[in-house]
Amino acid sequence: MLKITVRLTEGFDEETSQFVDGETIDLELEHSLLSLSKWESSTQKAFLGRQDKTHEETILYIQMMTLTPNIAPEVFQKLSRENFEAINVYVSASMTATKVPERPNAASRQVITSELIYYWMTALTIPFQPCESWHLNRLLTLIKVANEMNKPPKKMSRREAAARQRELNAQRRQQLGTSG
Repeated sequence: MLKITVRLTEGFDEETSQFVDGETIDLELEHSLLSLSKWESSTQKAFLGRQDKTHEETILYIQMMTLTPNIAPEVFQKLSRENFEAINVYVSASMTATKVPERPNAASRQVITSELIYYWMTALTIPFQPCESWHLNRLLTLIKVANEMNKPPKKMSRREAAARQRELNAQRRQQLGTSG
């Protein structure tokens, strides 16, 4: 979860000739499958698609990410450059120590939508609760890990099988003290 403070008003202290913070509000944000689903439902676009988002679409996603109740829409127009930078860093973070190696030529042309992610969760028996409220990158990493773990073991080539057999034979000869 990300917590940001949005400055709603700014004052000027004439005694010190400095700008001072006025009224602020704290927002709690969560980049999750739930927020992604809400945004895609509203815009009918793929959030994780290749298209750039307009400023209005970005603001709408931030609204969908907001966990703080009863926030007026005008508050989101007051987001500062620093707020946007913090949100971008948070959305881009992996939120996990797990690293899944990318396979060469694994780039898919498939557009990833919330429904596709829900399908993957169903196919891999990943429970919706609590995972759909996890940070989205953490959930996608879990899906990659579950997919890798569910793959059948890779078959050995003939060369690998022969080398393995020679290794086993050598071990048995040593254990039994024989020469062949």
